[in-house]
Amino acid sequence: MDAETAGLKVLDTAERLFGERGVQAVGMDAIRSASGVSLKRLYQVFPSKDLLVEAVLKRRDEAVRGSLTAHGARVADGPYERVLAVFDWLADWFAEPGFRGCAFINAFGELGGVTPSVAAIARDHKEAVRSYLAEQTDALGAPRDLADQLALLANGAMAIAGITGSAEPAAQAKAAARVLLDAARP
Repeated sequence: MDAETAGLKVLDTAERLFGERGVQAVGMDAIRSASGVSLKRLYQVFPSKDLLVEAVLKRRDEAVRGSLTAHGARVADGPYERVLAVFDWLADWFAEPGFRGCAFINAFGELGGVTPSVAAIARDHKEAVRSYLAEQTDALGAPRDLADQLALLANGAMAIAGITGSAEPAAQAKAAARVLLDAARP
């Protein structure tokens, strides 16, 4: 198995196992067993678990950013609707089988205090989502604080949905977002 194929198998497996069990509960041997990649090849591709965790989070960041932007462009016409579409996107994600919450919130909770690289990746990701919301609220001429408030709603919905296993927090956050958007209209 070449390094690229092995790397993708390991990333896919690690993302799944970290999501199911948490980062600290999954060792490199479990990833090796579940991926079918030899331990030697695994360590050639990812010399440490920290590097593997970083790679999983970076790949997830790219996927989330791309999916969120594409969803907004596909289903929404205008910044008001693109903001609300974020919460529809969250509802779809929360309803996926095996949803266990936000990988960045979860990884930060487990490792953010002891692994600066994980904390930085999580912060960068959350800032990127907030920036996407800020682009929309800026286009509406809304106050700058609105993007921060909307990001809090989205992140709160992620946390509650992960704990409860329900997609309902997305609808609740969307209703609150609509109130905030309407209040901010000039």
